[in-house]
Amino acid sequence: MILTVTLNTALDVTYRVPRLHPHTSHRVTGVTERPGGKGLNVARVLAALGHEVTATGFAGGRTGAVVRELLADCPGVSDALVPSAGTTRRTLAVVDEGSGDTTQFNEPGPLIASAEWSAFLARYEELVADARAVALCGSLPPGVPVGAYAVLVRAARAAGAPVLLDTSGEALRRGVAARPEMIKPNSAELAELTGSREPLPATRDARRRGAHAVVTSLGPDGLLAATAQGTWQAAPPCALSGNPTGAGDSAVAGLLSALAEGLDWPARLVRAVALSAATVHAPAAGEFDPRTYEEVRGSVKVTPVD
Repeated sequence: MILTVTLNTALDVTYRVPRLHPHTSHRVTGVTERPGGKGLNVARVLAALGHEVTATGFAGGRTGAVVRELLADCPGVSDALVPSAGTTRRTLAVVDEGSGDTTQFNEPGPLIASAEWSAFLARYEELVADARAVALCGSLPPGVPVGAYAVLVRAARAAGAPVLLDTSGEALRRGVAARPEMIKPNSAELAELTGSREPLPATRDARRRGAHAVVTSLGPDGLLAATAQGTWQAAPPCALSGNPTGAGDSAVAGLLSALAEGLDWPARLVRAVALSAATVHAPAAGEFDPRTYEEVRGSVKVTPVD
């Protein structure tokens, strides 16, 4: 079983409009609702790849109930979310079908009480004992300690489960010091962590801070990975137009599934890049287009970096 953690879950709502024009009314041509937050997106992609997945985190209020109802319709994903008194947030993505651009609105998460955090920790320790790998993903809701991910990384390591950490800011800074198996920042998150905007030295610097491996998202240029086995850049054959929301979460699912399957680093990067590209052609985060995935997977170029 692969365990995904989404402390700040969400109900993801996606609107599609022919053109997005500020200060005007719009006729929405399509609406989708999905269980969201980075870890739940990762869980859905992992399940689509054939892995048994358990999703935990917090869910509360009417929105949380809708998230759990939608999660129940996701084959292969087991719901282990912990109740919270506060209401789960919503995120709204508006896709401009003319340009392919996406405008995102993210609500703040609910306040998590100390008793709720303690209940989550107890549940997490039960779940991680049976996990082959763990994904810790996304922002921290109010009330959760800023060092929460460091605590969860150490608990997973004590249970013998490798951890992929995908967060930002101080939560990433403290989490990486707990020595996760892997972190996956984007370029901006990496620069915030290291102070450097040069991807290669910054990626290697992040690894020296504690992570066994650092895989940096370079947007349309693919991924840059610094590991104990070597450094590689993996790039898709061409840039794809579409909705990039959730592409990074699909890359996490690719890396984590390949890790659980024992694949080598070049194979992990090929899968991650192909899934990320295929998500651009999907209707919402947490999904990928199978045809694009198969087409891109055979054309990803992985290059060693000296």
